[in-house]
Order: sequence, then C-alpha cells, then structure tokens
Amino acid sequence: MTGGRKGNRNPGAGWDCVHVAIDDATRLAYVEVLADQKRGTTTAFLVRALRWFKTRGIRVERVMTDNGSPYVSRLFAKVLRWLGIRHIRTRPYTPPTNGKAERFIQTLLREWAYAIPYRSSDSRNRDLERYLDWYNTNRPHYALDRQTPAKRLRTLLNNVSRNYT
Repeated sequence: MTGGRKGNRNPGAGWDCVHVAIDDATRLAYVEVLADQKRGTTTAFLVRALRWFKTRGIRVERVMTDNGSPYVSRLFAKVLRWLGIRHIRTRPYTPPTNGKAERFIQTLLREWAYAIPYRSSDSRNRDLERYLDWYNTNRPHYALDRQTPAKRLRTLLNNVSRNYT
C-alpha cells in the first residue's frame, strides 16, 4: 500500500504511533493511536490507560516499559512516583522481557492494522475501538485457558471479592 512496485512511495504514506497497555494477568488491552511518542504524549497516555483499567476494577501496582526516551523522562517517572506505581524497565535489546506486550502488538498488526485494506489511516483508526472490544470480550486466549480477557477479569474479580467477604 505504499505505491508502485518500482519503489515509488505513496506521498501520503506515513507512520502512526500506536500506544499499548496490556494487563499482565488478564491480557485486557488498552490502545490509542497518537501523533507522536514524546514524553508528554506518552505520559498522558499512561494516565488515560490507568484510569481505563481502574474503571474495570484493575489496580495497577507496576508498569513495565522499554527504555525509550519518553519512558525514562522525568515527567513519566514523576507521574508514576506520584501515583505510587513501581516502574520496571526491560533489559536493553531484549524484547522477550516484555513478551506479552510484544505478542499483543504482533496480534494487533495482524488482526487489525493489516487484516484488511483500509481506505485511509483514519478509517483504520476508527475501526480500532471495534477491534479492541472484540479482542477483549470475544477472542479466546490459549494462555488464559481459552478464556477471553474480559472473562478472565471477571473470574479474578470474583475470586478477590470472595476472599474479602
């Protein structure tokens, strides 16, 4: 989708920055397509992701990121400290350390971004919400004993509430 076969690139071709947050225990995913990967953008994404997980009953204790400049910025660190969340960084040049996120990104590319030829990036990005809803509520995961992330979350929350009653 980048133009002709002779190396002619489509002048409208470009990049989208897909920011991803995935819960370790449930594989519940939160994703936004944003303009860049700067520290302010990344930190604002973190805050929105944390709110999204909180509304679903997930209390975040740790955040794992790679060592990209927005994640090692003072702003990102300050927000995590302020919220009492521990920041864990992956080992440099070791993507398997962050395996669940890396695997989800592969799935996202295969099943959403490149699954069908969209008319435009805007059209693809508008479809993201539909895909994420399907991923979180209908797509069974082998690693979750064929449960969906939403079902896994319900199971975990039910177990926690039973332990407190």
